[in-house]
Amino acid sequence: MSDGKKMTSSRRHQLKSLVLSIGASWIEQEKKDLVVAKAAYIAENCPAPELSGDQAALMDICKKLNAQIDKIDEERYDAEAKVLKSDKEIEDLKIKVVDLAGVKKPALKKVRMSADTMLKALLGSKHTVNMDLRANLKQVKKEVKEEPLEAAGDWRKNVEGKADRKKMFETS
Repeated sequence: MSDGKKMTSSRRHQLKSLVLSIGASWIEQEKKDLVVAKAAYIAENCPAPELSGDQAALMDICKKLNAQIDKIDEERYDAEAKVLKSDKEIEDLKIKVVDLAGVKKPALKKVRMSADTMLKALLGSKHTVNMDLRANLKQVKKEVKEEPLEAAGDWRKNVEGKADRKKMFETS
């Protein structure tokens, strides 16, 4: 890689999947190791109780159980602190993974929407806003300048008159 060649996308994908499969196998192995460690801990610290004996023997058993409960509580609080710290580290690592991997964005299609459909999509179908602004407009008539021109040769009046008639048909 030191000669300046870029890694191909297929090679990058292959390496990424290899790293992920190694990580998944490590996680599975950790789960198996935890089950074995838990069974060994229970066998060591939790022997089967002996319930035969008199009151003094039962009191002795109760004192031993209380001592073990206190010891286990301390260990539980220590373990809880370790778990919280590890959870925070895991969250930080997840954020780093997302930052390094990047978020895949879907390919977007170009969509032509009218303003009405866009507002309905944003606000929901209950909130409809009528964007038909042409209906609210008033028809404005142009002031005709009185110019002494020949009546047959003024082509502008004819064109403006036809344009006004066309607009009247479109708005209705």
